[in-house]
Amino acid sequence: MGTYKKKNIFARTEPPLRCRPQYHKILAEKGPHRRFPLPDKTAEPHGKTQEKRTTDRTGETPGRKPAAQSRECAAKKSEGLSRGKESPGTREWAKAIDELRPEYPLDLLLKLKRMARSVFYYHLKHLKDKDKYVHEKELIKSIYHEHKGRYGYRRVTAEMRNRGFTTNHKTVRRLMDEMELKSRIRKVRYRSYRHQAGKTAPNIIARNFRAEAPNRKWATDVTQINIGPAKLYLSPIIDMFNGEIISYNLSETPNMEQIYDMLDKAFSRNDDLEGLILHSDQGWQYQHYGYRQRLEERNVVQSMSRKGNCLDNAMAESFFAIMKSELLYAENFESPEAFTRALEEYIDYYNHRRIKSRLKGKSPVQYRTLSITG
Repeated sequence: MGTYKKKNIFARTEPPLRCRPQYHKILAEKGPHRRFPLPDKTAEPHGKTQEKRTTDRTGETPGRKPAAQSRECAAKKSEGLSRGKESPGTREWAKAIDELRPEYPLDLLLKLKRMARSVFYYHLKHLKDKDKYVHEKELIKSIYHEHKGRYGYRRVTAEMRNRGFTTNHKTVRRLMDEMELKSRIRKVRYRSYRHQAGKTAPNIIARNFRAEAPNRKWATDVTQINIGPAKLYLSPIIDMFNGEIISYNLSETPNMEQIYDMLDKAFSRNDDLEGLILHSDQGWQYQHYGYRQRLEERNVVQSMSRKGNCLDNAMAESFFAIMKSELLYAENFESPEAFTRALEEYIDYYNHRRIKSRLKGKSPVQYRTLSITG
């Protein structure tokens, strides 16, 4: 039996001998990528053909502009679309091309933008689709304005879930960007430390701000608030369990009467505080003998941050930053009295309505109530 030789179908073969002169002539004129002559586009087509044209309002059929003029005009109009703050995306370009189609050939517009015809029709189809996030956008706007722009996309997502909408946080962020809804930005905090004026206490908290139950760990601090030429001083007590404001005092001067009033309000709300840790920085108020004596009378353990280390009292610093960005810097207060009334409303809002991610989308009071009942 003879051997069978497998033919390589991918090997390049020369044309027959009778076609080689014509083959080499085409290569010389058209190049290696044009092996066969192309049909003459200038020749008249067989049969009668009618070019499709749209009629204007007068009923007349307008003619096309010359190719060079059309190319120049279309290029100028397409360049005008990218003069905004951001360059348009593919979908915006498809929309612009669709608007220019009555004036210029589609092939010319696609060639100028270097867009494939399939890509153009794909985006054109989705442009005609209805917005499927209509209800979500309305709810996002409602939540954003209800909380006066204090919520970012994370808290908006949590509030939407509380209302029965299971929308992904990435989708909420994208929708808020489209509607240009931005949350408040925190500003630099105020340092209230002066100098060592008395006896200090050890750092028992040691940045462990988690508490297993209410009234186990409290934090306090003093911050300065400027209302025009006037200055106010805010001193709150914050429960580390849920971030709730237990009590506060707003005074025109930072003195011990302010601290005593804050402690009396907090102690009056709770009878049994034995073993409670009250953490603060090394401010002169908390080194005072009268302050330490008040804590000893209620069996409250005193804890202090290290000198010059604000992160050791991050619980209080965080509240000050949030309050100033959402209230103080968000509005223009004409007088200290106006800010005093607004602060009272804000703290009630902060405790009862403002949700937190670390509290599983609940407000501080809601979280405390659930921990007691559940």
